[in-house]
Order: sequence, then structure tokens, then C-alpha cells
Amino acid sequence: MMGGTLVVAETRQGAVRDISFELIGAAGQIKQQVGGPLVVAIIDPDPAAHAAALACDGVDEVLAVTSPTAGFEAHIAQRALEALIASERPRLVLAAHSIDALGFAPATAAAAGLGFATDVIEVSWEDGGPVVRRGAYGGKLVAECDFPAKQCTLLLLRPATFAPAGPGAGDAPVRDVDVALDDAAQTTHLGYQEPQADGVDIATADVLLSIGRGVEDQDDVERFGSLAERMGATLSASRPLVDAGWLPAARQVGQSGQTVKPRVYLALGISGAVQHLAGMRTAETIVAVNTDPEAPIFGVAHYGAVMDLFELADELERALG
Repeated sequence: MMGGTLVVAETRQGAVRDISFELIGAAGQIKQQVGGPLVVAIIDPDPAAHAAALACDGVDEVLAVTSPTAGFEAHIAQRALEALIASERPRLVLAAHSIDALGFAPATAAAAGLGFATDVIEVSWEDGGPVVRRGAYGGKLVAECDFPAKQCTLLLLRPATFAPAGPGAGDAPVRDVDVALDDAAQTTHLGYQEPQADGVDIATADVLLSIGRGVEDQDDVERFGSLAERMGATLSASRPLVDAGWLPAARQVGQSGQTVKPRVYLALGISGAVQHLAGMRTAETIVAVNTDPEAPIFGVAHYGAVMDLFELADELERALG
């Protein structure tokens, strides 16, 4: 193909990861501007098992590359992607900002002289090329990057940041791509070991009660922790409270913390700096409470109240008995 977008789907332990559908969704948003087809590549021991699921709305073709190893192997993925870029000649390649893709994508971009950016939180297409936004200076700033004179650009997109593509009819054509991979493996996959739980995982929480600068006294943090527990929520926070040492980094939401996608995100006393919004804007329902009616958080909230967070806490505690 000439031009177009190539999405590199990601699997783990026999299942397609959610980020794959987010990549397709992001590609679909700019498909018309990029031009050409939207093609999804699956590099897996059994790619045919996942082809129908990846034929989402807007996908023109699924490319199936059979991996000779059961587990993920960075060198195999690199060689496969290099071959796909050479044969398909896309203008844009999207992959996940994940531990797997970080093992092969930078090497692929360096070897082929591609435009390249990691941890991308926004993508647009302007003046014939991609323009992206990503964190900079430890997440304290947002940088805007473009890639002049690059015929192809490879971007790694932050998970839980882009809206996933909707399911399609599953009838996009599947093309087997033969890539010589038998001699590419250089390591042996031993297995998966899940990280030990440290008592909190805000990234998987269904409901988050998140607090920010509006909590002006460290002694009040415990109160909101108790309130979250009574509500069946998990306590999280914006960066200033973590920087102050009031809560551990594991509870930080934002560009330099964790990206979350809960069913409900209750933001109390959070102004909504762009770095924080990058970490929670795809929550299903966002409820914001702030005394400043001009606070940026209201720009993304589905529901909002201009009031003091302590007054709300009083009412919630009374309602909960």
C-alpha cells in the first residue's frame, strides 16, 4: 500500500490487549487526513485467532504475521515491523507505549530513520504530517512535536488515553504476510510473573475519589480516605499532594503519575491542569467539585458543582450515615 496508517496490535497470554483497540480508535480519528487505508498488523503465534476481533469499524485490512515463538520476543517483533514498513510503506505507524513495544519500536525507528515519539497523549494531522503532544520534564510540561521531512513516523501511544474503536462486522480481509523470523529470536521466554500488590492499584479501580490542592491540610487526607472507603471508592490524588508527601506516588493521577479510566471519577478540589487531565479524561463519568467556576476541570467534567469540597464531604457523610 502507499501511504495510510499501520497499527501494531498487541497481545499477551493469548488475548488482545485493550490498547490495541485504543490504537485503532486513534487511527480512525485522523484516517481521512492521513489518507490511504487503515491496516492492523498482528504478530502472534496464532494471528488468525485474533483477526476478526481486530476488524474494528474503519479497519480496511488485517495483516497476519505468524511468530515462531509462544511468548513475546522483541527481536522477532522488530524484524516483523521492519518488514511490514518496507512492504506496506505507511505514512504513520501506531503502537502502544508499553513494556513490549519499548523493546523493539525505538530500534525500529532508529534503523529505518523514522520520525519517533513515545508516551503520546494527543495526535493530529497537520500540513501533511503528524503533530503530537507528550509529556516533558518529568511530566511537568506538555511538549508539541512534529516530524518535518519524515516519510514515515512511528508513535507510541499512552494506554487508557484514547477512545477505543467500536466493534465492526469482523469481515475486513485478512492477509497472511510471510516474514522470515525463525532465526530472529535471541532470548528465551520463561513465563509471566505478576507484580506483587502493594495495597492499591488506582489504574484498575472502578470508582475513584480524587483530591487536590483544595485539601489544604494534611490532617484532612485521612478524612477523605475514610469517605472514599465508605463510598466503595479508591482514594487518589493530583500531583501537588504527592509532591508534598501527603500520599504515596501509587495514588497519583496524571501525566507523571498513572493514567486511569474508571467508571466514575470524582474530582474534589482539583483545578484540572493539563498534566492531570491527561491522566483521567477518558473516565466514563467525571464529576468535578471546585470553588472556582473557571477551573479547567469543568471543561472535561460531565457533572460539576461550584462549591467547597468540605461542604460536599459533610453532606456525603450525613447521607452515608
